[in-house]
Amino acid sequence: MEKPLKYAVFGAGSWATAIVKMLCENLDEVGWYMRSIYTKEHLLKEQHNPNYLSSVEFHLEQLKLSNDINEIAAYADVLVFVIPSAFIHGELEKLHIDISDKIIVSAVKGIMPESGLLVGEHFHEYYKVPYDNIAVIAGPCHAEEVALERLSYLTISCSDEKKAKTIANQFKSDYIKTKVSDDVIGVEYAVMLKNIYAIAAGIAHGLGYGDNFQSVLMSNSIREMKRFIKKVHKMKRNINNSAYLGDLLVTGYSVFSRNRMFGNMIGKGYTVKSAQMEMNMVAEGYYATKSAYLLNQKNTRKTSMPIINAVYEVLYENKNPKKVFKKLTDRLD
Repeated sequence: MEKPLKYAVFGAGSWATAIVKMLCENLDEVGWYMRSIYTKEHLLKEQHNPNYLSSVEFHLEQLKLSNDINEIAAYADVLVFVIPSAFIHGELEKLHIDISDKIIVSAVKGIMPESGLLVGEHFHEYYKVPYDNIAVIAGPCHAEEVALERLSYLTISCSDEKKAKTIANQFKSDYIKTKVSDDVIGVEYAVMLKNIYAIAAGIAHGLGYGDNFQSVLMSNSIREMKRFIKKVHKMKRNINNSAYLGDLLVTGYSVFSRNRMFGNMIGKGYTVKSAQMEMNMVAEGYYATKSAYLLNQKNTRKTSMPIINAVYEVLYENKNPKKVFKKLTDRLD
């Protein structure tokens, strides 16, 4: 009989907290690395994360908590990374043990800014993790709804179908349904891109555009996503599946979407810095916008992506959102 795999989560934000909750439904023990000593001590005393999803109470006997990334990485066989892409490099620099034989699961919604690689590609390139040992988690699934135990769906992508099913089974519960996919790169790009389109939806809402325009924006977004992913990784995929279209829709429309909230503030006149400070949460789409834009610029035959370009102009070139989106409306159909 095979020895059960040990799982550990790296990160302490809302999505990391939700993932720990999901894993605790099926596992006797879950490793959990968090940088903040305060968060760890609060959890040990009060049984909940003080900063995110504080309504979720944990049974402490199920958690192996540590502020030492090497301790948790050594403990587990499956390492689930949920650290924002802008900060994960700094955390990984603390890692001194060999993780090349571990299964890496990326729940990070962005590209590594230091290397320009997807998170899975980064682990393969710099930590020698085989591609068969790299998986990606996609939605549509908001952390807040996991906390409320509302029915949610996850897609686990891995080139090794057996590993994908094994991981998917550990996330499955009465309120979580799972499916598997072999489109690791496509799903990871989709997870990144949908946050950019959610910012676009937020900006449009902040500017006063209504539901009619939002529906056109989302329709064009999925087609733009399809073009982008097909350019960087051509394979047979159905862009209308929940890992692509479903995740895009929930991120673009939901009141729980921090990227939509960020965009809404920009549309209402906030500067990028003031919006980031007021939110006190990371909007991954901000970093993803620059990564996607630069990636497309490097291609000899650029993909048509007017929505991403518009968001880039607003966030990184400080152009007037009202004028940029007025031009964008003429490019959509």
